[in-house]
Amino acid sequence: MCETVNLQHMEGEMAKLIYSMLTSLDIYTEDVHGDFGWGASEDEAVHAYINALAEPCSAQTRIERAFDPDIVRQLKADAERDMSIDGPELAAQAIHAGLVDEFQMIICPVIVGGGKRFFPAGARLDLARVEERRFGNGVVVLRYAVRS
Repeated sequence: MCETVNLQHMEGEMAKLIYSMLTSLDIYTEDVHGDFGWGASEDEAVHAYINALAEPCSAQTRIERAFDPDIVRQLKADAERDMSIDGPELAAQAIHAGLVDEFQMIICPVIVGGGKRFFPAGARLDLARVEERRFGNGVVVLRYAVRS
């Protein structure tokens, strides 16, 4: 699974760090075998919506060999665009460091019973719902902002 930080930004807003992943209904990003193909939806409306969420993220990608919260804090402070963080292990470090501002969970109607979880163990956050979107094939997108 690829783990990256992508940069995007909405004009006039402070840069946010957004964690977005496909998940199973039991909130796993991949199953115990490392498979996440169960998340591939054939619904064009789902694809269009996910592409719209990710569209502003195509500007730059920065790959770091190790997670450094100070580097991410500086990137957020300097960014002209919002940033997305991809991959549950990288995101776990950012969550524990208090750096993630928004969560985007694209929940697929499947239960995989185990694997890599979307949220890391020990994470405690107070969240406010930003958006909920339901699709005819059972996919639900939940977006939450971290309350300060």
